[in-house]
Amino acid sequence: ISERASLQDALLEMTRKGLGATAVVDDANHLIGIFTDGDLRRTLEKNADLRGVRIADVMTRNPHTMPSDKLAAEAAQLMQSRKITCVLIVDQQNCLLGALHTHDLMRAGVI
Repeated sequence: ISERASLQDALLEMTRKGLGATAVVDDANHLIGIFTDGDLRRTLEKNADLRGVRIADVMTRNPHTMPSDKLAAEAAQLMQSRKITCVLIVDQQNCLLGALHTHDLMRAGVI
């Protein structure tokens, strides 16, 4: 989603994708952050009124990423060591290419 998106936009995207997270990108598709279920819980703890919340204010900046040329096993190691369930895949210019979830790794027999 765009960094200008609302929290509601982020929640709708998270629901559509079913990853428990959504990437936040600038207009050139460069990754600038991630918004996760954990970020949502922290946001709910701090904000009684969520209607005016912008995603840029509550996302996690500089999320863990993997270059597209790395092996799935390396992504699994990163996820395990960082205790995360999703890693974003980027190219050399930090443009978002996709996301890899632990469920993807399980279906592929990597973990």
